[in-house]
Order: sequence, then structure tokens, then C-alpha cells
Amino acid sequence: MPQRSTYTPLADPLWQYVEKVSLEEFSRADWAQLNAQRAAYAGLQQASQALRLLSASEHDPSFGYMVNNYRHSLQSATMVLRDGRSEEDVVVALLHDVGFITCPLMHGDFAAALMGAYVSERNHWMLRHHGVFQNLHSPNLPGVDPHERERWRGNAHFDWTAEFVDRYDQAASDPGYPCEPLETFVPMVHRIFSRPPLDRRSLNIHKETP
Repeated sequence: MPQRSTYTPLADPLWQYVEKVSLEEFSRADWAQLNAQRAAYAGLQQASQALRLLSASEHDPSFGYMVNNYRHSLQSATMVLRDGRSEEDVVVALLHDVGFITCPLMHGDFAAALMGAYVSERNHWMLRHHGVFQNLHSPNLPGVDPHERERWRGNAHFDWTAEFVDRYDQAASDPGYPCEPLETFVPMVHRIFSRPPLDRRSLNIHKETP
């Protein structure tokens, strides 16, 4: 057994380690203990760790846009906030591109997976599809079909996704726009992630039906 001095500290000193290296050794009692602590840990840490994913990019350079992804995210969330939309919409705007660099080809699915258990189906659908809707605003981008989104025309969330991309995504790269600081949004993020989670594990996020 490793020395306890090498263990990662517990988030709560009242919690207990499961002192087994292999998952195959875990008993039912071990899993019950771990899952109870996991639920409490998520309540304490999930929002903060989501925010760190974004804040880590604050000083990143740009590859050509006039603002980096951090500034784009703040601008998007600020625009939604100033339009008087719901707190959920603001948080979704803040984190909609959080995987833009680390998961570029599936960044919409990344954000949908991150927030899907805590947001409405309207916003979950928007997160999954906003990248395709962006094509309409990139008519000169080689290899892009500007009208690809039309296969979802008639979906209950089509109009919101189109509006989000038009007003709060493709137009949110202005280096002169006075953004709110991240601190404005921190309490909102915590409130969204403190909601009772929905179970969307059975949802096939790649299913392309209207």
C-alpha cells in the first residue's frame, strides 16, 4: 500500500479514501462511499472547473481573429446579458465555445456534453448545432455549405439557434466592445450548475434528425 503522504488531499477532511488501486477490488460499500463523496464534490467543484476551462485561455494569442476565444466568449455572454435574456442563455453564451481550441471539430458537442444536464433542450440543441448554423455567415469559406442548416428547418429550436449565431456568435469578435468581466458571470455559472442534473445519457448526440 502506498504511503498516505503520497495521496492527493481530500476536498473535505471528513471524507475517506478508498485505499485500493484497482477498481476491480472495490466493494459495494466502497462504491457507495465514493459515489456519495463524488456527488458532493461535483456540487463544490463542477462550476469552478468549468470556469477554469475558460479562464485558462484569457491571455492566449490569436491565430487571426482580432480577439481570442476568451474575449469572444465574454463578448457573447455580455451581449446576451444586455439584451435581457435569461441567466441560462447568458451562461450558455459564455461557455458555448469553451472547446473551440481543444476540440475544434466537435466543439458544439463538447459544450453540449458539458452543460447538457443543466440546461433546457432548447439550449442543448443549439449548442450541438451552432457550428453548422455558423456556415450561413461564412459564404466565402472554402468547402462550406452556407445552407447546410436547412436540413433542420422546422425543428422547434431552429429559430433560436439561428438567432443566437446571428446576434451573439458570428458578431462577437469586436476588440472595441466593452465586455463585462468574467466575475460578472461567475455566480450565474454556479447557479446553473447547481440545478438538479437531467439524465441525457440515452441521447445520441450525433443523430441528425429534425
